[in-house]
Amino acid sequence: MKNLRSPIFALFLMLTAGFVQAGALDAISTGDASAGVKEALAKGADYAVASLGKDNGFLGNSKVKIPLPGYLQKAEKGLRMFGMGKQADELVNTMNHAAENAVAEAKPILSDSIKKMSVQDAKGILTGGEDSVTQYFKRTSSEQLTRKFMPIVKTETKKLQLAEQYNSFAGKAASAGLIDQKDADVDSYVTQKAMDGLFLIIAEEEKKLRANPVGAGSDLLKKVFGAL
Repeated sequence: MKNLRSPIFALFLMLTAGFVQAGALDAISTGDASAGVKEALAKGADYAVASLGKDNGFLGNSKVKIPLPGYLQKAEKGLRMFGMGKQADELVNTMNHAAENAVAEAKPILSDSIKKMSVQDAKGILTGGEDSVTQYFKRTSSEQLTRKFMPIVKTETKKLQLAEQYNSFAGKAASAGLIDQKDADVDSYVTQKAMDGLFLIIAEEEKKLRANPVGAGSDLLKKVFGAL
């Protein structure tokens, strides 16, 4: 039993597992591997957009709900003490609904990112970490998502005059070093949080797929990700 627990035996098991994994991946054609990764990308994107791009998609999910940033969360308590809880709620609700409306428009951009995926990208996703799908989307679509989300967010925040008050107050807080400068503009803040939420949900779906490819509901996904 001592031999079974030795560092040398443990290393042998790790190397053997690596050879088995490499052999399993080599047995999969380049076409299947690429198609499998594209299907995984589409699956994660579809789920994230569907779950977040709806009414209360952000507000009803504590993992992605957008709060007032940093120091302004403390200011929110003061607003409520002075009977301004309704205004604080309106601002939080508006930010989250703006994010929901923005994410609802993300699918064409994510789909385009999938179409442009190269064989090298597919290989990197398969052999990368458990969030390599998410990292691919971040790398290839963040700039486009920002351009798409920003005007949608602005349309929503303009409906509420509190957005101007937010920018004025947050700007002073940023100048004093109380919050990040990037959070001093409500539209930029919400746009970034919308993308953060989108990528978080994609990452969670990717993690589930890698942990249980058999339950993915697709023979191709089982074949490709089951070989990892």
